[in-house]
Amino acid sequence: MGDTSGFQAAEFRLVLGHFPTGVVVVTARTASGPVGLSVNSFTAVSLDPPLVSFCADRRSTSWARIRSAGAFCVNILAEDQEALSRVFARRGADRFDGVGWTPAPSGAPRLDGVLGWVDCAVEVVHDGGDHEICVGRVHDLDVTEGDGPLVFYRGGYGRFEA
Repeated sequence: MGDTSGFQAAEFRLVLGHFPTGVVVVTARTASGPVGLSVNSFTAVSLDPPLVSFCADRRSTSWARIRSAGAFCVNILAEDQEALSRVFARRGADRFDGVGWTPAPSGAPRLDGVLGWVDCAVEVVHDGGDHEICVGRVHDLDVTEGDGPLVFYRGGYGRFEA
């Protein structure tokens, strides 16, 4: 955060951490194999045309590979998939080691046990400061499980109860 904002980055993170978000893993298939990363900035953008978006750190090598692939699958994590989210958030790990998946129509990994998936093509990428905002055009999607979602709130994971 710059000096003109009136607050520090830590305060920004603390306040925005009070907004609960869902957790997804965005995956793609590349010539060198599957790639993926955990994201809590996923949202619907438009019904017509069907568009979704997420934000990724512009320094992320996983994001660079997903962007280059041109297509991705958003995997909506279930409440019992915290460990999976943590694996895909780690740097330098073989994120797909021991993780079951099948290809979505785009070829991107559709992870086992997720609540649902959304298969997309990269429509446009916008500058977002230290992140990039990816807008994807939805080509296929489905709900696969019936349990609750994994939720991220105040720096930790939790569950949603209606």
